[in-house]
Amino acid sequence: MDTYDIITVLGPTACGKTSFAVNLAAILNAEIISADSRQVYRRMDLGTGKDLEDYTFRGKAVPYHLIDIVEPGYKYNVYEYQHDFLQAYNDIRLRGKRVVVCGGTGLYLESILRSYRLSPVPQNLSLRKELEGKSLPELTTILKNYKRLHNTTDVDTTQRAIRAIEIEEHYKQFPLENRPFPKLKSFTLGLEIDRDTRRERITARLKNRLEKGMLDEIRHLLAEGLTTEDLMYYGLEYKYLTQHIIGQLSYEEMFNKLEIAIHQFAKRQMTWFRGMERRGTPINWITPPTLPIGKEDLEKILELYTQRH
Repeated sequence: MDTYDIITVLGPTACGKTSFAVNLAAILNAEIISADSRQVYRRMDLGTGKDLEDYTFRGKAVPYHLIDIVEPGYKYNVYEYQHDFLQAYNDIRLRGKRVVVCGGTGLYLESILRSYRLSPVPQNLSLRKELEGKSLPELTTILKNYKRLHNTTDVDTTQRAIRAIEIEEHYKQFPLENRPFPKLKSFTLGLEIDRDTRRERITARLKNRLEKGMLDEIRHLLAEGLTTEDLMYYGLEYKYLTQHIIGQLSYEEMFNKLEIAIHQFAKRQMTWFRGMERRGTPINWITPPTLPIGKEDLEKILELYTQRH
């Protein structure tokens, strides 16, 4: 697979991306670069689904990058991701190893696969003061007035909405710098499972992570000094579990709302991936094979590779 710069494994939540990517990386003597917008945060493990124990194949650790690199409360962004990705990519390649990119954050994946040119966006304190106190629907309406929306599927808190408006206003006033990002040729595999199976996996995984202490993880983060708004900024698990901890939702309400939200999130991920295909990113969709990857499954993957070569 040396014709390609990277091998990308993508798919919706609970499709088995990590285990598959680790197995593939072990076979190819590769290292993994994560493409997950929340797994960059330290001590946010169960809520982001890091599953770090999965980065081992037959007793041998498979190296990974861009996981546990910043502190909770920091607002990591796609510009920083591109910068950090290139550092990790160049380091791995200099050591003569292949690169497997694995994740489900569409914006991060597409910024790499389509070589987005991005510029850093500083905080606009005057704009933030102007937007302070506005409701989420009001902020969403303001955001929709911009020609180019910034990942509106994630605008589910006022903090996120204000940041999205801040980014769009910056790009409006200051056109993107001519900041080149290298063209990387990717052999991209998409893992697709049927909706019923995905729903079953999402429910089972949510129950498992709650049993493992996901609520305690939230409590520890709050004890460290993070505010409830800080945590709810990260959406999904952190939003609903925080609301339960502060008494806004019962345990049953929290579980039901979160389960529905994760199902909706998986659907949005697939919508994004289909959009990537329409925008010119070839994705080879496969049913996740039984692990470890057998000879027959590997031959099928290599056949797809040959067809794309």
